[in-house]
Amino acid sequence: MMIARRPLLACVLATAGAFYVGAALPGTARAGEPPTPFDAEAFEAAQKTDKPILVEITAPWCPVCAAQKPILERLRALPRFSELQIFTIDFDTQKELMRRFHATLQSTLIGYKGRQEVGRSTGEAQAEWIETLLDKTL
Repeated sequence: MMIARRPLLACVLATAGAFYVGAALPGTARAGEPPTPFDAEAFEAAQKTDKPILVEITAPWCPVCAAQKPILERLRALPRFSELQIFTIDFDTQKELMRRFHATLQSTLIGYKGRQEVGRSTGEAQAEWIETLLDKTL
């Protein structure tokens, strides 16, 4: 008997996500800093510094988003990502920002080096691939 891959993957991600729900808070964060609400002026100021930026579009009910949270926490604790600034956008309540970033789905990660978008991914929960995206912001 063959098992359909997508339903199986959805079940696995939902189960894994149940352990991490509640970790998603809208805001911006740098290593060691608590998230604060997304602010357009803060984002523009960060872009002017040419430092690495990640825009994380998340939803509290999203199992993939929940799986991304601990990966991002581990990666931003690495010395090479110490300057990484993370701006979190809530998929359900910040639709205008979703349009601004041309994002249609939760679990979207958008990497910037200053004003330049250097990569994006949606639905990715493998640490190696997320790390590759963050490396592009350096």
